[in-house]
Amino acid sequence: MRLPILTALVLVLSTSFAAAQGDVAKGEKVFKKCKACHTVKEGGKNKVGPNLFGIAGAAAGAREGYKYSKAFKAKVEEGLVWDDETLQAWLKKPQAFIKKSKMSLKLKKQKDRDNVIAYLKTLK
Repeated sequence: MRLPILTALVLVLSTSFAAAQGDVAKGEKVFKKCKACHTVKEGGKNKVGPNLFGIAGAAAGAREGYKYSKAFKAKVEEGLVWDDETLQAWLKKPQAFIKKSKMSLKLKKQKDRDNVIAYLKTLK
Protein backbone atom coordinates (compact mmCIF):
# COMPACT_ATOMS: atom_id res chain seq x y z
CA MET A 1 0.00 0.00 0.00
CA ARG A 2 2.80 2.46 0.83
CA LEU A 3 4.75 1.80 -2.36
CA PRO A 4 2.08 3.21 -4.73
CA ILE A 5 1.77 6.35 -2.60
CA LEU A 6 5.54 6.78 -2.54
CA THR A 7 5.73 6.18 -6.30
CA ALA A 8 3.02 8.78 -6.91
CA LEU A 9 4.80 11.29 -4.68
CA VAL A 10 8.10 10.77 -6.49
CA LEU A 11 6.34 11.18 -9.85
CA VAL A 12 4.67 14.44 -8.77
CA LEU A 13 7.90 15.85 -7.35
CA SER A 14 9.98 14.89 -10.36
CA THR A 15 7.39 16.38 -12.72
CA SER A 16 7.34 19.61 -10.71
CA PHE A 17 11.13 19.72 -10.64
CA ALA A 18 11.34 19.16 -14.38
CA ALA A 19 8.81 21.92 -15.03
CA ALA A 20 10.79 24.31 -12.84
CA GLN A 21 13.91 23.70 -14.95
CA GLY A 22 12.52 25.50 -17.94
CA ASP A 23 13.68 25.52 -21.55
CA VAL A 24 16.45 28.03 -22.27
CA ALA A 25 15.65 28.43 -25.98
CA LYS A 26 11.98 29.04 -25.26
CA GLY A 27 12.95 31.42 -22.46
CA GLU A 28 15.09 33.43 -24.85
CA LYS A 29 12.08 33.76 -27.18
CA VAL A 30 9.76 34.83 -24.34
CA PHE A 31 12.42 37.29 -23.16
CA LYS A 32 12.00 39.25 -26.41
CA LYS A 33 9.02 40.88 -24.65
CA CYS A 34 11.44 42.14 -21.99
CA LYS A 35 13.99 43.66 -24.38
CA ALA A 36 12.01 46.88 -24.71
CA CYS A 37 13.11 47.71 -21.15
CA HIS A 38 16.12 45.46 -20.39
CA THR A 39 19.48 44.56 -21.92
CA VAL A 40 21.27 41.30 -21.17
CA LYS A 41 24.71 41.86 -22.63
CA GLU A 42 27.58 41.80 -20.12
CA GLY A 43 28.33 45.43 -19.33
CA GLY A 44 25.22 46.48 -21.26
CA LYS A 45 23.51 49.74 -20.47
CA ASN A 46 20.46 50.18 -18.29
CA LYS A 47 17.27 51.15 -20.05
CA VAL A 48 13.86 51.71 -18.45
CA GLY A 49 14.84 48.65 -16.41
CA PRO A 50 18.32 47.57 -15.33
CA ASN A 51 20.68 45.38 -17.34
CA LEU A 52 19.94 41.77 -16.39
CA PHE A 53 23.26 40.07 -17.15
CA GLY A 54 24.11 37.86 -14.16
CA ILE A 55 20.86 38.67 -12.37
CA ALA A 56 20.00 35.07 -11.38
CA GLY A 57 21.36 34.51 -7.88
CA ALA A 58 22.43 38.14 -7.49
CA ALA A 59 21.41 40.60 -4.81
CA ALA A 60 18.60 42.85 -5.98
CA GLY A 61 19.23 46.54 -6.50
CA ALA A 62 22.91 46.16 -7.28
CA ARG A 63 23.00 47.47 -10.85
CA GLU A 64 25.32 50.44 -10.91
CA GLY A 65 23.86 53.52 -12.53
CA TYR A 66 20.24 52.40 -12.32
CA LYS A 67 17.83 54.51 -10.28
CA TYR A 68 15.69 52.19 -8.16
CA SER A 69 12.41 53.28 -6.58
CA LYS A 70 12.08 53.79 -2.82
CA ALA A 71 9.86 50.71 -2.60
CA PHE A 72 12.47 48.66 -4.44
CA LYS A 73 15.25 49.98 -2.21
CA ALA A 74 13.20 48.91 0.83
CA LYS A 75 13.11 45.33 -0.52
CA VAL A 76 16.84 45.51 -1.12
CA GLU A 77 17.36 46.52 2.52
CA GLU A 78 15.46 43.33 3.49
CA GLY A 79 18.13 41.34 1.62
CA LEU A 80 16.24 40.47 -1.56
CA VAL A 81 18.15 38.04 -3.78
CA TRP A 82 16.98 37.00 -7.26
CA ASP A 83 16.60 33.25 -6.76
CA ASP A 84 14.01 30.98 -8.41
CA GLU A 85 11.33 31.79 -5.85
CA THR A 86 11.71 35.57 -5.94
CA LEU A 87 12.04 35.65 -9.74
CA GLN A 88 8.83 33.61 -10.02
CA ALA A 89 6.93 36.02 -7.78
CA TRP A 90 8.40 39.09 -9.51
CA LEU A 91 7.68 37.89 -13.04
CA LYS A 92 4.17 36.75 -12.13
CA LYS A 93 3.02 40.03 -10.54
CA PRO A 94 5.73 42.67 -10.19
CA GLN A 95 3.36 45.30 -8.76
CA ALA A 96 2.22 42.89 -6.05
CA PHE A 97 5.79 41.85 -5.25
CA ILE A 98 7.10 45.42 -5.00
CA LYS A 99 4.52 48.17 -4.77
CA LYS A 100 4.96 51.11 -7.14
CA SER A 101 7.43 49.17 -9.26
CA LYS A 102 8.18 50.51 -12.73
CA MET A 103 7.82 47.03 -14.18
CA SER A 104 4.42 46.39 -15.66
CA LEU A 105 4.98 43.26 -17.78
CA LYS A 106 3.54 40.11 -16.20
CA LEU A 107 4.28 36.57 -17.31
CA LYS A 108 1.03 34.85 -16.44
CA LYS A 109 1.99 31.38 -17.67
CA GLN A 110 4.08 29.27 -15.31
CA LYS A 111 5.97 27.70 -18.23
CA ASP A 112 6.90 31.15 -19.56
CA ARG A 113 8.30 32.14 -16.16
CA ASP A 114 10.19 28.84 -15.85
CA ASN A 115 11.64 29.30 -19.32
CA VAL A 116 12.68 32.93 -18.80
CA ILE A 117 14.32 32.06 -15.49
CA ALA A 118 16.21 29.20 -17.19
CA TYR A 119 17.39 31.71 -19.81
CA LEU A 120 18.42 34.30 -17.22
CA LYS A 121 20.50 31.65 -15.44
CA THR A 122 22.63 31.23 -18.57
CA LEU A 123 23.63 34.89 -18.54
CA LYS A 124 26.84 34.74 -16.51
